[in-house]
Amino acid sequence: MTAKPPLPPPDAPAGTSWRAFMDVAFQEACKAPQMGETPIGAALFSATGTLIAKAHNQPISLNDPTGHAEILCLRKAADALKNYRLPNTIMAVTLEPCMMCTGALIHSRVAGVVFGARDPRAGAFISNLDGHALHFTNHKMWLIEGVMEEECSSLLKRFFLEKRKRG
Repeated sequence: MTAKPPLPPPDAPAGTSWRAFMDVAFQEACKAPQMGETPIGAALFSATGTLIAKAHNQPISLNDPTGHAEILCLRKAADALKNYRLPNTIMAVTLEPCMMCTGALIHSRVAGVVFGARDPRAGAFISNLDGHALHFTNHKMWLIEGVMEEECSSLLKRFFLEKRKRG
């Protein structure tokens, strides 16, 4: 089977920017370390730029291995919209989604993902897998990477440096 090319990303909705989307996710990520959680944040927007939901990592505090920022954000959005499908929405996330989160984004029918930093260890959107354009799925997403990359990467590096210092 021939793989379809990835979808081209659109321009940001009128009156906003991809950086503005990422800033919401980044502010969520900044809340996570206060709870001892890895600083990853996610925010879901409508195609017109309206914020639908936001969340940060909480697998430790929720005792939930699926408590990633993207999953929690998708759950909040599905509840708010009263629909398990979230078409025509845009996810902003500070770190490249993992395989679990990529699957959830596909199944929820999110239109596109804007992310900050790549995750060379577990990233499944481009680093280790072209998750946004898998040939065997019936849903393809567009992708924009590197929005606020330095800030997102620095936040994670500082968190893990502090964690190692504390032991």
